[in-house]
Amino acid sequence: MQCWRLVKVPSAIHLHKNQQTRLIRQLVEEYPLRLRVNGRELATLVCSPHQLHHLLAGFCFQQGFIATLKDLFCLGICQEKALAELRLRHSPRLDAPTLTTGCGGGVSYLSAGDSFVRRRSVQYRRATVFSLMSQLSTRAERYRSHGGIHSAAVGDEDGLLLFAEDIGRHNTLDRLTGEALFENIDLKDTLLMSSGRVSSEMVIKAARLGIGLIASCTSPTAQAVQLCEKAGITLIGYLRGRSCEIYSHPQQLDPATPKQQKIAGISGVILAGGESLRMGSDKSLLPFAGARFIDHVYARLAELFDEVLIVTNTPELYPELPCRKVKDVYPLQGALAGIHSGLQHTGCERAFVVGCDMPFLSGKLVQLICTRATLGDLILPIGSSGHEPLHALYSKSCLPVMEQVLDAGQRRIQRIFRQLKVVEIPAEELQQVDPQEQSFRNINTPEEYFQLRGSRTDAKLGKPLRKQRR
Repeated sequence: MQCWRLVKVPSAIHLHKNQQTRLIRQLVEEYPLRLRVNGRELATLVCSPHQLHHLLAGFCFQQGFIATLKDLFCLGICQEKALAELRLRHSPRLDAPTLTTGCGGGVSYLSAGDSFVRRRSVQYRRATVFSLMSQLSTRAERYRSHGGIHSAAVGDEDGLLLFAEDIGRHNTLDRLTGEALFENIDLKDTLLMSSGRVSSEMVIKAARLGIGLIASCTSPTAQAVQLCEKAGITLIGYLRGRSCEIYSHPQQLDPATPKQQKIAGISGVILAGGESLRMGSDKSLLPFAGARFIDHVYARLAELFDEVLIVTNTPELYPELPCRKVKDVYPLQGALAGIHSGLQHTGCERAFVVGCDMPFLSGKLVQLICTRATLGDLILPIGSSGHEPLHALYSKSCLPVMEQVLDAGQRRIQRIFRQLKVVEIPAEELQQVDPQEQSFRNINTPEEYFQLRGSRTDAKLGKPLRKQRR
């Protein structure tokens, strides 16, 4: 659903190398909304003309006019006259207003002294921060194309909870606040992602919500850094790709793990070209623990191998993953064709191959399998349920056999076993490293996915899965 209106401007002129072209350009609409509270003209909010009830409720909460929706007796909006009329339980005490920064300016009756000062016992995962900003960027494509819409979102380890867009970046936080009030969502210790500069006013509003981390893809102001220090908020700027700058409370981010020795002579290959027929949607994109399935798999393989490849026929789905994406040489021929393509394109003689729907990879188990690399063509774990060919180590010596089977129209991976030197690792040995065999756990159906999302804890990732609040 489009959240704002575009207005055509037919008189724009494009200049390029002394040549001019007349064009029709769509620009975002700037909507001045007069706000009347308990009969008193209070302010004019310059905003985008959508879901104004979220904006108004959030504005009133952030200014300290209301504590809950019960304090808001009546909210009426006449869009033709650009007028909002509110009736509150108590008439607001209006101190000297502060003109705010940002697109269209703004007004605030809230002082910095009203922000909360508190200590936090939570720690935020770096992977969660990067994933949430990536999700915000995906949702905010219009901001990149028009440059006139600001985006913000709050989320936790399970992904984005709320998303808002507005011509004013401070308005986005008011909108998030209002929607949280209407949906009865507690934002304590959540993470705020913003497409614009983080100012002192935004920090004050985030502190009133109990938000514990603010991240932006651009810079904060000096005053914002000072207020985040006082409010116990981790402030991150210039978050782009997998890099960022941390300005306050870095101890609330999980410590960087020491760089471990990579496994030499072996590449990591992720299979992401399946049809996901039983799931009904692309399994690689399913959100879990603050990231997508494929993000968890990639992060684990990137720790272990210098080269990681993704076999996919839709590489445009993973632009933020910094690795090569290769397509099937034998299209639509199943997992065997995916293994063949990954093995053929890898720069190493061997490749550890894993499915994109196996987010519980154990680094120690992968290392155990790779220690047998020189013993055969295929190093094949055997779990309690049988062979695990989508969690196995393949040599390029397997390629001729794979091509013979695929050329014959066969798709089953087991068809190649008889013609290869297969070294099996029994379940008893594997369970010494992964007792519950979580590494082999994959998700094939919606029922399995919802069961996973409903779990209280995740033994491998070591983080609780938090439910929708209140």
